Amino acid sequence: MSQPVLGILTLYLNEKKHLEERPIYQRMIAASHKLGMQTFVFTPQDVDSNKKQIYGMFYNPKSHTWTREWTSFPHLIFDRCRIQNTYRFKELLKFRARYNALHFLNRPLRNKWTIYQVLCNHPTIKPHLPFTKLYSSANDVHLLMKKERLVFLKPINGTGGRGILRIERMAGSQRYDIQGRDHRRQIISPQRIQPSLLASKLSSWNAKNRYILQQGIAIKLPNGRVHDYRLLVQKDGSGEWTVTGCAGRVGPLRSVTSNLHGGGEAVPMMKLLNEWIEDPEKIRTVKEKMDTLGIETAKFLEEKYGALCELALDIAIDRSGHVWLLEVNPKPAREVFAKAGEKDTYNLAIIKPIEYAYFVYNTKINVKSKSKLKARERIRKKQSRVTAFETLLNLEDIKNL
Repeated sequence: MSQPVLGILTLYLNEKKHLEERPIYQRMIAASHKLGMQTFVFTPQDVDSNKKQIYGMFYNPKSHTWTREWTSFPHLIFDRCRIQNTYRFKELLKFRARYNALHFLNRPLRNKWTIYQVLCNHPTIKPHLPFTKLYSSANDVHLLMKKERLVFLKPINGTGGRGILRIERMAGSQRYDIQGRDHRRQIISPQRIQPSLLASKLSSWNAKNRYILQQGIAIKLPNGRVHDYRLLVQKDGSGEWTVTGCAGRVGPLRSVTSNLHGGGEAVPMMKLLNEWIEDPEKIRTVKEKMDTLGIETAKFLEEKYGALCELALDIAIDRSGHVWLLEVNPKPAREVFAKAGEKDTYNLAIIKPIEYAYFVYNTKINVKSKSKLKARERIRKKQSRVTAFETLLNLEDIKNL
């Protein structure tokens, strides 16, 4: 049996060819070696289509060194590429289109607006979705503000809290309180404006058809900092969807988001739930709802978009204990568990995709290879029998001469 080979597909962060998750890849490669699987890292820039080879990055866990080698295309590809506004991302799109027939462990999802529309079709997921619509003008905000006191304006392809605005209707006043982060993730100081000034305020954001407007969920802790939860669901070594873990995130002061890259703090889930809800029975129910929602969402999106192997769900829980699905991330980071002090969960989050890749190889790719070999053997035996029969016929013909 040939050795399974996994290629981790990523993108360089800059022209110096830096990788964002190099320490994670090192751990994944070390785990794959223990299973007898070879794993290397590559980007679309490392592919030579004429030679049909890849200039891959290989890590040696024993010497802790990286080397470059020309290699064949892998049996499996684990796509870890995140959205970039660069030529490198355009090269990724070309790679996916050209090599679409390769065996990817995970396929790309669509933008936030499309995912919301898809999830609305699932009867048990829909009640967990905050009302969302595609933004077209400031009038959309005014209309939603008649029903909701708090709304969020988010880029449909944004990550890390960039470009998010929180708009709240002030109690006892017609004014709006606006806070958020700009496109460089910098905190925007709170501003209170008249509703009539909102259109001019948002004009510089070029938000039409590029942003979604979402019902806001009140998630401020008593200390004034916002919080939410990051739930990670992954396929395991048996090919089944499982909940790997969940951690809490608390945003810095004056921030409308809790993202770690924006200065957020990771906190154990139970510690945060005990502070937010307190009632042990309600906490148990909330946790069960979160886990069920995570598995159902993963299964449903895989039905719609094809192969997936992991998803992170950003979840908010209101004071009543209702679970809200804010966002789905198909390329989740794992650091929230390490920073929350949950080392076992962190290690599981790294190892599970490798175990799943090994499962896929042995149950699909290797089985197909064996089937092809058996088919070839059957054909060869059939041809041998035909040849032997033809020889006998020829011998009979010779005797009758």
